[in-house]
Amino acid sequence: MAENLIDEIKRRQLELLGHQRLYHAEDAPEISDETYDQLARELEGLEAQLDPQHPLKRQSPLGKVGANPQRGFATVAHERPMLSLANIAGQASVHQFGERLASQLELKGAQAQGLRYAVDLKFDGLALSLRYRAGRLVMAATRGDGTLGEDVTANVEAARIVPLKINENNILGNEFEVRGEVFMARSDFKQLNANQQARGEKTFANPRNAAAGTMRQLDSSVAALRPLRFFAYDLFIGPSALAQQPSTHSQQLDALKRAGFPVCDIRCAEASIDQVIAFIDRAETARSDLDFDIDGVVVKLESLTLQEQLGYLARTPRFAVAYKWPSEQAMTRLVAIECQVGRTGAVTPVARLEPVRVGGVLVTNATLHNEGEIARKDLWLGDTVWVRRAGDVIPEVVAAVPELRPKDAKRFVMPSHCPVCQGVLERPAEEAVWRCVSGFSCSAQRVQALLHFAHRRALNIEGLGERLAEQLVERGMVRHLADLYKLTEADLLRLDRMGLKLARKLLDEIADSRTASLARFIFGLGIRHVGEKTAKDLALFFGRFDALRQASLEQLTQAPDVGPVVAQSIQRFLSTPALLAELDLLLECMNLQNPASEQAQSSLVNGPPNLFFGKTVVLTGELQFYSREQAQAIIESLGGRVTGSVSKRTDLLLAGQNAGSKLDKANSLGVTVIDEESFLGAIPPTERDHE
Repeated sequence: MAENLIDEIKRRQLELLGHQRLYHAEDAPEISDETYDQLARELEGLEAQLDPQHPLKRQSPLGKVGANPQRGFATVAHERPMLSLANIAGQASVHQFGERLASQLELKGAQAQGLRYAVDLKFDGLALSLRYRAGRLVMAATRGDGTLGEDVTANVEAARIVPLKINENNILGNEFEVRGEVFMARSDFKQLNANQQARGEKTFANPRNAAAGTMRQLDSSVAALRPLRFFAYDLFIGPSALAQQPSTHSQQLDALKRAGFPVCDIRCAEASIDQVIAFIDRAETARSDLDFDIDGVVVKLESLTLQEQLGYLARTPRFAVAYKWPSEQAMTRLVAIECQVGRTGAVTPVARLEPVRVGGVLVTNATLHNEGEIARKDLWLGDTVWVRRAGDVIPEVVAAVPELRPKDAKRFVMPSHCPVCQGVLERPAEEAVWRCVSGFSCSAQRVQALLHFAHRRALNIEGLGERLAEQLVERGMVRHLADLYKLTEADLLRLDRMGLKLARKLLDEIADSRTASLARFIFGLGIRHVGEKTAKDLALFFGRFDALRQASLEQLTQAPDVGPVVAQSIQRFLSTPALLAELDLLLECMNLQNPASEQAQSSLVNGPPNLFFGKTVVLTGELQFYSREQAQAIIESLGGRVTGSVSKRTDLLLAGQNAGSKLDKANSLGVTVIDEESFLGAIPPTERDHE
């Protein structure tokens, strides 16, 4: 296999995984759905040249649905996978969809023509799964990776966007699951951003980001205060729930509406293919007049029996597709390409455009993502280009118009040094992005690095917000992270909107952060590829920061879930001269706490045996005395590692009540299974304050 093909596939896979993470986990997409689909098709073509058993084939992001659940929420296993939908576009593709279904169902002539479809609007929000038992909401979860989602029950209850208890005339039965989309109306979004701006807080990029970001807040009071909405679009009823089960998708939506769930009335039932196409045309015309965002429609077979007969592929159902509309486009001139530097040093080219209105919004700038994207689209300075708003929000340069290229047009050349600090730019062989390696010594990275350091999951300096960080950096009061610990009351009182009470509170928080845990400290440094979980694993594995600094690549890869890419990123960060000096100054200010691994090792020598130290543990079922999150924290504090799925590497399965498939798999693999009583007996008394 040619090395350049392998390198290109690796680079494309990382790029696609990054876009999946941005869309599904961070609610901050950078490209349109059309561009993502194009990148996916290009990667699929490259991977087709690999042997089916090649490792790159098995790890491909093309087989992923959504993104891994975020840390901070308990993990929920979906009883039925939350799959994606295959995309289609154009009238011909609608006819082809109908013909394919008729062929798979072995229907011809009048029978094929007699197939009927339901058409629903495709909402641009965050998918949720809602489980009800005995008429009450018992679980709300995000899509996550399609198999495991995030438990956001508290946020859904606080937001009051769905019935928490079904009325006495419950027509849906004792146990059922509702799926739908949480979103924010355009009018509500506009008011929310106005309120955020008035308070000097960060505004949101678009309604989807606002809704998804709100639903992923660990503090449920945020969801209670923001104007979220919900539309139900699917229903799964227990087999013996109702005497008269709905037989079509549209009947399911009618039943949901009668039960009190919000259901969008703009839909089409029992439609022929021609009626489906007519509805799509009407919906596209009306989309700009709606008070919520849609990016297409969902077309599916009406008959639930036929849906069941057709079944599912690995990632998508056979009986349903998403008809996607292209974003609105306009033509303008590419005046210049400038480079911006982000928190991790990523240097992003940005197109400066002659002002043009796209979808009613004046666009002057558009991201170009990376040097490779510019080359792929063959963009020259001075070109006439097509521009659209990705997801109808983010401006994106679609393509150049070569026939209109002026004679004095020039190719773009990526700078070799940082445009802000003049530090060296580097691009790892398998990545598409150039990065400034100067770290915190680069002023462009300083504000975002300071905010990351102060994040509640890092050093937890709550009072250090974006506006304050910008002032500290702009006025030269914080040139190094260590300068944060030298700030005085007099320094802070010179800042805008800073009173004595607020200054003293912030200084107390900064002082408290000196005694952070090693895991929080590592996460707070903002090392690329090192998230909260990896930081905790590194702290447990190495025990002290000095050991981490001195670790070789081989030693780094021995830590849990640290592969070559993450190891190289850590070593590069810890060997950059400017960052080494930065760390030395910072460590003088810190009193890092001993990691749990040392406490756990000590308990092995001086106390009773520790059941969890060094073990990989999976949780399943319902625990009576602890939440999943509390149990996980206890296990990790004792040196154990909690994962979401059972495998040959699993050492222990903690099984609560109503344990399901994970228990069966653990038994088949010979994994040791303990119940909650055994778990309670294995917890040292000092750990029981988690209750």
